[in-house]
Amino acid sequence: MDDLFSVQDYPLLTAGVDEVGRGPLCGDVVTAAVILDPHKPILGLNDSKTLTAKRREALFIEIQEKALCFSIARASVEEIDQLNILHASLLAMHRAVQGLSPQPEMVLVDGNRLPKWPYRSEAVVKGDSRVQAIAAASILAKVTRDREMQVLDEQYPGYGLAGHKGYPTKIHLAALKQLGVTAIHRRSYGPVKALLEDANDK
Repeated sequence: MDDLFSVQDYPLLTAGVDEVGRGPLCGDVVTAAVILDPHKPILGLNDSKTLTAKRREALFIEIQEKALCFSIARASVEEIDQLNILHASLLAMHRAVQGLSPQPEMVLVDGNRLPKWPYRSEAVVKGDSRVQAIAAASILAKVTRDREMQVLDEQYPGYGLAGHKGYPTKIHLAALKQLGVTAIHRRSYGPVKALLEDANDK
């Protein structure tokens, strides 16, 4: 995959940033920031959603071994409900970039919105399939969140979290109606909010 930026276009310390978990009904939104090392190329970087789980896991390890630096951050369910998912995602992105050492001279963010921060930055639509550093960030974020869903699946059996990763599938919605809303569900999200309001009415 060709990277959007070259040494001439951007500073050497250019970070890629992406998030995973805006759509699910439960769990944190997870973000990652990565500064790649041009002397340690990583083959096969692409949007995490286009890769197999096995390939993502392998790249997850390789990115952490070869990147100049990386940082994984999050916004909690409580913060999502308080701020809304967009602002919680931007907050998590800010936290991820703050966690980088060395700090970046430039930040490329997947999507069309940027956090309010002091960094020189650009939003890149479909950046996870166009910029290697953003693709690397998307892989770190997705593998981290998917692993957390596996753990939560054991803590909250019956919801199928290991399979659908918290997204509003038929299985998840049916489990919510049968088993109820848990502490990890986002109460500001429509299906969860409707169930809570229905329970209060009863």
